[in-house]
Amino acid sequence: MIKLEGGRVYDPVNGLDGKLMDLYIEDGKLVKPAAGKKVRRVIGLNGSIVMAGGIDIHTHIGGGKVSIARLLLAQDHDDNRVASSALTRSGSGSIAPSSFVTGYRYAEMGYTTCFEPAMMPVNARQSHLEMADTPMLDTGAYALLGNDDFLLRLLNSGKEQPLVNDYVAWTIHAARAMGIKVVNPGGISAFKFNQRKLDLDEKNNYYEITPRNVLTALLDALEAIGVPHPLHVHGCNLGVPGNYLTTLETIAAAEGRPLHLTHVQFHSYGAEGDRKFSSAAAQLAEAVNLNRNVSIDVGQIMFGQTVTTSADSMMQHKGHIHAHPKKWVCMDIECDAGCGVVPFRYRDRNFVNALQWCIGLEIFLLVKDPWRIFLTTDHPNGAPFTSYPHLIRLLMDKGFRNDMLTTINKDAADASILSTLDREYSLYEIAIITRAAPARSLGLRNHGHLGTGATADITVYKPDDDAEAMFATPEYVFKRGELCVRNGKVCAIPATSTHVVEPEYDPGIEKPLKSYFDRYMTMSLENFKLSREELESYNQHSLLVHDCKQDLSADDAD
Repeated sequence: MIKLEGGRVYDPVNGLDGKLMDLYIEDGKLVKPAAGKKVRRVIGLNGSIVMAGGIDIHTHIGGGKVSIARLLLAQDHDDNRVASSALTRSGSGSIAPSSFVTGYRYAEMGYTTCFEPAMMPVNARQSHLEMADTPMLDTGAYALLGNDDFLLRLLNSGKEQPLVNDYVAWTIHAARAMGIKVVNPGGISAFKFNQRKLDLDEKNNYYEITPRNVLTALLDALEAIGVPHPLHVHGCNLGVPGNYLTTLETIAAAEGRPLHLTHVQFHSYGAEGDRKFSSAAAQLAEAVNLNRNVSIDVGQIMFGQTVTTSADSMMQHKGHIHAHPKKWVCMDIECDAGCGVVPFRYRDRNFVNALQWCIGLEIFLLVKDPWRIFLTTDHPNGAPFTSYPHLIRLLMDKGFRNDMLTTINKDAADASILSTLDREYSLYEIAIITRAAPARSLGLRNHGHLGTGATADITVYKPDDDAEAMFATPEYVFKRGELCVRNGKVCAIPATSTHVVEPEYDPGIEKPLKSYFDRYMTMSLENFKLSREELESYNQHSLLVHDCKQDLSADDAD
């Protein structure tokens, strides 16, 4: 048994707001001390800040688009190098880091679990292989549906909803996923038929169905099969001035069903002012505050070089003219969806980029319920994940935030309400948006908190008035009870796992699927599916299977 002595524990699930207490670890779990049980090691924390391991609900760390980004950014290979040693394997990159560096850098910030948000089912094997090769982190992924030919054919032909439900559940099994994501519903498909935009109630020219039809079918399916995480929605019209209206219509379309809107900073733009580009953060935040069925992650942009990677080939093609450096990739992927990779530099003196920065922060500060907003940069689309400590300081320190506001494009600063927002996040709230709330949204009952029986993923930070310095360099990080980071440096490589759900479905769905695969796909139905045994063979990864049809109400947080 290990004793962590005298830490200040921030555990929102159990209502602990800096309580000075001891924690005990045994067999990878947090336990109560038992009479006569020997403590083999005591680590004195001397009032340091203790939180559960960080959980990133949306970060692009595995799959074909990530590999393409690495190939496009050869110059990135010179940065952030890790040498091969008895402990670490060599790697590099800061914008699109290699698998090894991704794992090391996340763990060195205190993160222990990450979710790839856009896994093509046809590419699931490669995605899981790459995530299994990412050290230090438990991983999981959301399977992409909503632009795949099979689903669009089902909806076009008017098939009954139970058949759609079975197909969605079957896909989650076949891809070994944790949930479902939809990107520009029907829009990626429409792009293949030469449509260059698709609004919520505009028909796909080929299938004659609308994004609303796709959303409704997937919302109904996930509710029926009981997947804990809501439908993960990348909406229509990403990056388009005035798109906040589409975002509000998407919220209304859910009609009270659980809905997660991702990287909402890119979907919260007005079209006011001389430049026809303005912040609609207040309108978006008001809608989130009023609709308790809705959760969001922000997708905060940060200034500097990055690369945008997305299945939304329609919008990536539109944005390729802004590529920096001037190279980009857009591609079709089987009958599933598409992919676009465009390098990009966000500039603090550029009006649009500076106002995007403001919009993200405005959303963070205007949404009232921290249990329904999660900290992300949509890595690497808004910024690399290594910018999280800087972002946390912006949220916690109004003076620092206002100082940064004076350095950006003046017209953008004047157009923003950011300077009028006095809110500063507390450590308790940071623990919610980076630990407890993501765990609750995903149905991870044993993660995101420090109660008895929880998995011993623990991060310890030395108190510092500079929140950026504090969150960048933890004193200790434990993965499943094993000390793996000390003073911000990797000291051990722990075993890791893959998070999945296994909803029930009628196996009869495979009859029409086999006919479809035989006629249209380049892969057989059997090769398309990933078995438990195969996934567990990847680096001896274990599977963590989470229950469907959980009660995840706010009163039963984890």
